[in-house]
Amino acid sequence: MAHEVRILTETELRGLIGLDRALVDVVEGAFAALSGGQVVMPPVMSMDLAEAHGEVDVKTAYIPGLPGFAIKVSPGFFDNPKLGLPSLNGLMILFSARTGLVEALYLDNGYLTDLRTAAAGAVAARHLAPARVETAGVIGTGVQARLQIRAARLERAFSRVLVWGRDAEKAAACAADLAADLGIEARAEPDPARLVAESQLVVTTTPATEPVLRADWLHPGLHITAMGSDQAGKGELEPAALMAADLYVADRVSQCRAMGELRGALAAGLWTRGDPPELGDIVTGAAPGRMSDDAVTICDLTGTGAQDTAIASHVHAMIAGRPGGTTVRT
Repeated sequence: MAHEVRILTETELRGLIGLDRALVDVVEGAFAALSGGQVVMPPVMSMDLAEAHGEVDVKTAYIPGLPGFAIKVSPGFFDNPKLGLPSLNGLMILFSARTGLVEALYLDNGYLTDLRTAAAGAVAARHLAPARVETAGVIGTGVQARLQIRAARLERAFSRVLVWGRDAEKAAACAADLAADLGIEARAEPDPARLVAESQLVVTTTPATEPVLRADWLHPGLHITAMGSDQAGKGELEPAALMAADLYVADRVSQCRAMGELRGALAAGLWTRGDPPELGDIVTGAAPGRMSDDAVTICDLTGTGAQDTAIASHVHAMIAGRPGGTTVRT
């Protein structure tokens, strides 16, 4: 019996799905499922290819109730620009949760990962940011800097954005893009401490291995989403910041212990609070979120396979019964 597999390219996926509240709801549902304890999600498989200045991550998860599960492969080869090639690429494979057969292949070059990562930032803002945010700040100037601010604005109607980056020209370009995209004031801020001081919501989006945000910059009424630390050795926040916050939330405790901001606080001997709540616990109400407007909250996003399965399944539902992509019979 012939079996059909749908194949969609990055271009086709970009024409099909974007960053919106429907996607945020889908990713929020993945976090809620994680909180329920029935999700099967093995540890991230990570391979460092030092000779090629590259790395490869593989993530997956089975979420009960969804008809499929995804396996996502994310290579990053950081000398590629010298060859005229992009640094990041990758794909997602969606399998039937009933038969194990391949249902779809998404040759997205990381586009779906970018979207689900930004949507996770929106979930964090939805549940942890102050109710009123006038200024949002972003530390970093790349694709996620732009997407994370767009995602946060789906949840909080701030009127100003501040951008800091090591490269002032890139920071200015990022700010200009955000101003044009969102129709609000956005400017580069040369002092990251001032950026944090003037913001109620800050997102860090860098591959930093040394802190880009210091503990003594924290102030009442601040929420921080740190999403750049996704491998051991990375870390954007000074470890003392986690203990200085009123609430620190992990996307997945086991991952944050191994590769997130929690890893740095544990290594420094500073973390003494036991296992923190997970974002899914906040979503479901199993753990309290922001307790007051003056609280300081931190959310640590390392990226989960549940998010990949959620967005891959969402795309598959969107294309069901519709033309598009290439159908291969196996």
